Amino acid sequence: MKADQLSIFLENRAGRLAEVTKSLSDAGINIRALSLADTSDFGILRLIVSDFEKARQVLKEKGFTVGRTSVVAVAVPDRPGGLHELLELFGKNGINVEYMYAFVQQSGANATIIFRFDRTEQAIELLQANNITIIPSQKLYSM
Repeated sequence: MKADQLSIFLENRAGRLAEVTKSLSDAGINIRALSLADTSDFGILRLIVSDFEKARQVLKEKGFTVGRTSVVAVAVPDRPGGLHELLELFGKNGINVEYMYAFVQQSGANATIIFRFDRTEQAIELLQANNITIIPSQKLYSM
């Protein structure tokens, strides 16, 4: 139920992000979802890619600092309140969302939200108990 996410530490300077995308492009790796957070000195690029192991190897060979993070992808109704209902469920059950990012493939269908939880296993159990769709990792990598 968990998916692998690449976490890449980048110097906050012009062109550094393009070096990552060029490396992945040259290796034939597709970016499925991403999030970029920055400070004045560095950024953290979080990626879901079509081939995690290949991407990790390619980026390490290019000198990037790369980590693996377990995340959970959830299908959330693309309508007002869809996300709120889910976040309320987590809050009532003491599960903290450390961060999240989302994408929509088709308006009016479901949004896909990538979550990082403080208690991942308990979050998965809660999602399953409430019949909320967790997107399997292989499906996520190929969306």
